[in-house]
Amino acid sequence: MAAPRGVPPLRVLEEALGIDLTPGGDAPEPVAAEGAYYLEQVTITEASEDDCEYEEIPDDNFSIPEGEEDLAKAIHMVQEQATDIQILEQKTVLPSRHVVHEAIEDFLCNFLIKMEMTRTLDCFQAEWYELIQKGGTDLKALGNVPDVYSQVMLLESENKNLKKDLKHFRQAAEKAREELLKTQKERDFHRMHHKRIVQEKNKLIADLKGLKLHYASYEPTIRVLHEKHHALLKEKMLTSLERDQAVGKISGLQTTLKNIDIGHIQVPVIKVGHSCEKENKSEGPTQKCLREAREENDNKTKMRNERKDSEFPTDMQPDPNLSACKENLCPAKFDYKLNNIFRLHELPVSCIVMHPSKDILVSCSEDRLWKMVGLPKGNVLLTGSGHTDWLSDCCFHPSGNKLATSGGDTTIKLWDLSKGECMLTFEGHNHAVWSCTWHSGGDFVASASLDMTSKIWDVNSERCRYTLYGHTDSVNSIEFFPFSNTLLTASADKTLSMWDARTGKCEQSLYGHMHSINDATFTSRGHIIASCDARGVTKLWDFRKLIPIVSIDMGPSPGNEVNFDSTGRVLAQASANGVIHLLDLKSGQIHKLVGHESEAHTVVFSHDGNNLYSGGSDGTVRLWF
Repeated sequence: MAAPRGVPPLRVLEEALGIDLTPGGDAPEPVAAEGAYYLEQVTITEASEDDCEYEEIPDDNFSIPEGEEDLAKAIHMVQEQATDIQILEQKTVLPSRHVVHEAIEDFLCNFLIKMEMTRTLDCFQAEWYELIQKGGTDLKALGNVPDVYSQVMLLESENKNLKKDLKHFRQAAEKAREELLKTQKERDFHRMHHKRIVQEKNKLIADLKGLKLHYASYEPTIRVLHEKHHALLKEKMLTSLERDQAVGKISGLQTTLKNIDIGHIQVPVIKVGHSCEKENKSEGPTQKCLREAREENDNKTKMRNERKDSEFPTDMQPDPNLSACKENLCPAKFDYKLNNIFRLHELPVSCIVMHPSKDILVSCSEDRLWKMVGLPKGNVLLTGSGHTDWLSDCCFHPSGNKLATSGGDTTIKLWDLSKGECMLTFEGHNHAVWSCTWHSGGDFVASASLDMTSKIWDVNSERCRYTLYGHTDSVNSIEFFPFSNTLLTASADKTLSMWDARTGKCEQSLYGHMHSINDATFTSRGHIIASCDARGVTKLWDFRKLIPIVSIDMGPSPGNEVNFDSTGRVLAQASANGVIHLLDLKSGQIHKLVGHESEAHTVVFSHDGNNLYSGGSDGTVRLWF
């Protein structure tokens, strides 16, 4: 590559590399090109003639041999040296950082902006750019800002950032110190508590060992006392017999013999052993009382055995009231408003049932009482007491003149409402009875218990006909299918079961709930089953196909009870959060009734569906109109 005419080769190299290679560091003479150029150079020379000092740049890094001042070779040598320098820099441990030097005008502008000297900045920029337009300065001759100032500014900014980081770190360290102190205090507290518990445990273990030794030392004495007790009982019995015999001989020997003779005449069927005793020995007052009590119990057992078991109806007629319950007679109602509050019990209300034909309801409570209430005034007509523990459920006889109640005392009681007295008590469950229901024929009562079983009781023979085994957890609800021999049970094992009451066998089980099922019921027509569980999920099942229809989540509060209205289009759920949920089975919409101050346990519709009654844990029954 040849140099242009009139320009020395060394000058071309200087412009290409951006360095001054002129010997002695003297500025080159201006080249005569244009008149304007000379005026600009003269202005700069006059303005900076006394102030500018040039420093000689050493040129030890490269050299050009004499007689070989070829530009191409010089550039090639420079490139080779740059390549060598780059290779050497790659071998070093810390690579060199390329620093871009800041121009003088940029440095001044940044400094004025930093110091917020806006007017000075405007004046400087006006004069500076005016000078550039006139061509009165050479930017290359001015050079760059020395590295010291740039490094100072960088260090200042880095110092500010470090101070901010230091402040944050101090705050974090202070917070960590507080957390550490808090954790140490908690650790010391728990350590002391653990030591105290260990000491108490060791003390209890020592006391238990001492009591065991003490009890072991008393065992022989207790055994001896038991033997003495039995011996004394035998002696007492013999003494009482001898006393009765003596009294009979002294005061009424002839009367006793006469009574015995009369007894032989009037009662022809007498056991041989008893007749021999009566012939050989005289009967005292104690023996007489024992014999009469035994005969009375035998007569009761004989009468009970003579009662025949009830027959399950084979041809069940459909509900006669179904024809009157047509859906298009009255529209479904959802806009219930709280109308009245009946304070009937001191403890939570567990169940509410409506009379089959009258405007009467019965409420059961944990205060061991059931109350019959007249509507709509809420006056108490009858109060029943007889259970020794809380009541869980009640159910009207299909005729409405009897009532069945169940409770925590493991019994089911039948009440005659005309007399207000308990007419029969069924005993047989091992744990609390959660639910009871009447058969549509009125001769059978079914019960569900915490002992994982259900029982079918015969009212006429007064005995348990069947015990239904199959659930693996508490049976929480039981109900007869309307006008049939099919039973529906809901259990805490998350299943529903269908039972044939005539055989006591499980016909079908329904699975789908993920939590304990609290209640299940049929519609009035019996084609849909509704169930609710402990998570608030309510499921609808097709009874004809025994498949789930829909699942509605009304949780997370548990659903305690579900009931349909007379049309079967509205389902009410009593929730543990005190809300009564009303589900429209046609549209799927959910309406909420808020009015209970605490948990709602039970809910039931009136016969016409215009009223709604709910019972809560505060012992009240609320009327929604």
